[in-house]
Amino acid sequence: MSRGLRLLLGLLLFAPAGCGSGSPAPAAAATPTSAQQLERLVVRSLPSGLPRMPDTGLRPPAGAKSARDVAGYAGDPSRERKVLADYGYRFGWERFWGDGNGRQTSVFLDQFRQAAGARRYAYDLARNDATHYGASRRAGSGGLPAGCRLLTSDDATLPGPTAFAWCAHGVFAVAVTAVSGSAEGAVREVGAVARAQLARLPG
Repeated sequence: MSRGLRLLLGLLLFAPAGCGSGSPAPAAAATPTSAQQLERLVVRSLPSGLPRMPDTGLRPPAGAKSARDVAGYAGDPSRERKVLADYGYRFGWERFWGDGNGRQTSVFLDQFRQAAGARRYAYDLARNDATHYGASRRAGSGGLPAGCRLLTSDDATLPGPTAFAWCAHGVFAVAVTAVSGSAEGAVREVGAVARAQLARLPG
């Protein structure tokens, strides 16, 4: 399973928007019980200052995601729903930013019933993205925790040099993707955004 095609779809259907307003991480955040509560944990603005893309400017829209929504990105949605159930997938949230000049970033935050499911999901999708995009792993790059997997790719199907980070944090899986003018620029963006996102999560 891969949400890499969702990333590409979001980049191709880019629609400029005003910059999302920043906000501090929720104090003593509790584990969400719905996608709407999960949204409060998603970063609202980026250290790089990229403008936010409106959820409704993408097809399918970004924002709240159910297992059925995520399964719909796959070629066999019925099988994919079974795979997600095996991971213990509960719900997720997607958010995109971009400047219309080749710099684009996305954050996918997903919640699972148990930490083991989040870890397996993050590992499997990192492995699948590496295969799909011919991406190479960057061990120790981006200043990310040891549990994160950082990949870079210059695949021709992507709009530019791209970095992917997949991290597990308790019952959460965090995916950050950045397209920049250079691989190093993409790595810096992914590292900064992933650290900011992980800092907002409880546990």
